[in-house]
Amino acid sequence: MTTRVKIDIQAVWLEFKKDQANQELRNRLIENYFPLVRFNAERVWAKLPDGVDLNDLISAGVFGLMDAIEAFDMERGVKFETYCVPRIRGAMLDELRTMDWVPRLVRSKASKLEAARKELEAAHGRPPTDIELSEKMQLSIDEFDKLKSEASAVSLVSLNKKWYETDSYKDVREIDVVEDMKGEDPTLGIQKRDVMKLVTKGLNRNERLIIILYYYEELTMKEIGQTLGLSESRVSQMHSSIVARLKDQLHRRRPEFA
Repeated sequence: MTTRVKIDIQAVWLEFKKDQANQELRNRLIENYFPLVRFNAERVWAKLPDGVDLNDLISAGVFGLMDAIEAFDMERGVKFETYCVPRIRGAMLDELRTMDWVPRLVRSKASKLEAARKELEAAHGRPPTDIELSEKMQLSIDEFDKLKSEASAVSLVSLNKKWYETDSYKDVREIDVVEDMKGEDPTLGIQKRDVMKLVTKGLNRNERLIIILYYYEELTMKEIGQTLGLSESRVSQMHSSIVARLKDQLHRRRPEFA
């Protein structure tokens, strides 16, 4: 059943991209992905103070979904769900900003909180604790927690907001410059490989495997022993010996890294 639905949706996408003026096909896509709108609207709404209507967020999210459907490029190999969610949430945050739903009093308190944080950080040379901030602002812990929760909502940023203007037809938006925290830095990957080559140079097969399996694959001594056909105590002895030799080698080569 699941496979059939996926095939149908793929067929709808293909037909829609041939004729994007076809309202019926677009409505079928909107209906299929509407649960994503509701799910994200509820997540955003749950973090907001009282007074924001969930239906307003859903309506804004639908417009974000419609824009995503129009702009989606099937040839880029990206799942539509991955592509559309930031745009749905961005449309919701744009709507919140247009509504100016954050009361002026909350904005004022948020500014005072930030001023108190900066003052205490300058005085102590470190970020202040919540207790220090609450005492500075003469608030109880419960009052401070409420203020902190409300103030955090002031800093919401729309991912659809323009980051800077360009000469091309497409502006660069916040979502285009958000760092992918899950992606691996290629420079870091090269450094890891270089370090592994340096560390394992001059080691025999079993010694190299012990280092790689223990530090890179994060296996236990027991698991390494089972892999190499050695006892756990023997692996531990070899590991200690290898580490001692490596420390001596790196100590002698320290001038090279200065």
